[in-house]
Amino acid sequence: MHPWRLRDFHDDDLDEVISIWEQNRLPGEPLPAFGVSEVVTGARCGQPCVVAVVGDQLVGMAGGLVQGDRAWITMVALGSRWRDRGLGSALLNELEQRLRTAGARRITAMLPPKASGTTALLNSGYDERTGLSYFEKIDHLGSADAGLLSALGAQVIPRGQWHAMAGMEAEKLVIENRIVLPLVEPSAAAEYGVSPPKAVILFGPPGTGKTSFAKAVAGRLGWPFVELLPSRLATPGVAMAGALRDAFAALADLDSVLVFIDEVEEIAGSRSGMPTDPAHGVTNELLKLIPAFRQHDNRLLVCTTNSVRSLDSAILRPGRFDYVIPVGPPDATARAAIWGRYLVSSGSIDITQLVDASAMFTPADIEFAARKGSQSAFEREIEFRRGDPARTEDYLAAIADTRPTLTDAMLAEFEEDIAHRTRL
Repeated sequence: MHPWRLRDFHDDDLDEVISIWEQNRLPGEPLPAFGVSEVVTGARCGQPCVVAVVGDQLVGMAGGLVQGDRAWITMVALGSRWRDRGLGSALLNELEQRLRTAGARRITAMLPPKASGTTALLNSGYDERTGLSYFEKIDHLGSADAGLLSALGAQVIPRGQWHAMAGMEAEKLVIENRIVLPLVEPSAAAEYGVSPPKAVILFGPPGTGKTSFAKAVAGRLGWPFVELLPSRLATPGVAMAGALRDAFAALADLDSVLVFIDEVEEIAGSRSGMPTDPAHGVTNELLKLIPAFRQHDNRLLVCTTNSVRSLDSAILRPGRFDYVIPVGPPDATARAAIWGRYLVSSGSIDITQLVDASAMFTPADIEFAARKGSQSAFEREIEFRRGDPARTEDYLAAIADTRPTLTDAMLAEFEEDIAHRTRL
């Protein structure tokens, strides 16, 4: 019987993981393709990650990253006393099971020659391919950029957030193909005459994940995420049009950026035709700023709205926004995936019942109901101490007690907007 025990990565393992990673590297060995921060971030976002413990001590770790039917082994790290004892192979075997469950059919790894973990890979049936070159481009953020990003309230979104988003596969596919791939594969896009997008609109009912998609795209691109809030642009003594212009001028100094404007109808609503209308000047200013914004590479403007029909007609004309993409409520398959993300012990829960009962729920509604159901089970356990797991009834009661965001009127309007305003 092996002295170690394998389990999933926990957030409080971080310090020991860093220690194992430092022990794992040989003197003078080049840095691995994936850093420990990337591996930990992926694990926190739901990517497969397994650790080995002996007693209370963490002695090894293996992490992976799933991309469609392909997976990368991002790290195999062993404590210095635990090499050549079969631990690496055990970690790999456990990690492979999780990668395959996540849909991976081709599993690959990239390690420095003779690094810890290479023996385990060979012993586990992996073929070593030679004659390949590894290319990398690192953009180092200068101190001036760092200060500007801080002033703009920029966020650095984890790259794993895209893969951690459950369900909504139809929307993910469109956004991946139309927005992400032309930006991450510019040479291939140019070869086929595809111009990378510069500005897009995501529209749909509230709570369907439009903001989450925008952040996930920033993470996929590795670009800072800067949100321009219409409410903050309207400051006392400063005209909103001037504040909008100043914000875009500041963004021009960045090497790359995803600019996000939520509820864009607040600054680009239909104009009344009267020059004295305050909305008239703001909409005009945005119309002038977008062409200048589009002239720079490594820029993407993502605007979202719950009411695409309320946007000014000039905003929606081709030439300013490349795509107008609907992000709708989750279908049954997506709802099942979203429920599965929030249920701690899904094996004892009838997810089919939850899916059927939450037909009018957005992803945000499902998250709320899941937490409410879990809280109910937790309170019951604290009161009676019977060790009962959460039950399907806990979540059905939470669903019944949650007012869905969606209404029949919203869905009917959304279907009309899909038919008349979508541009893909």
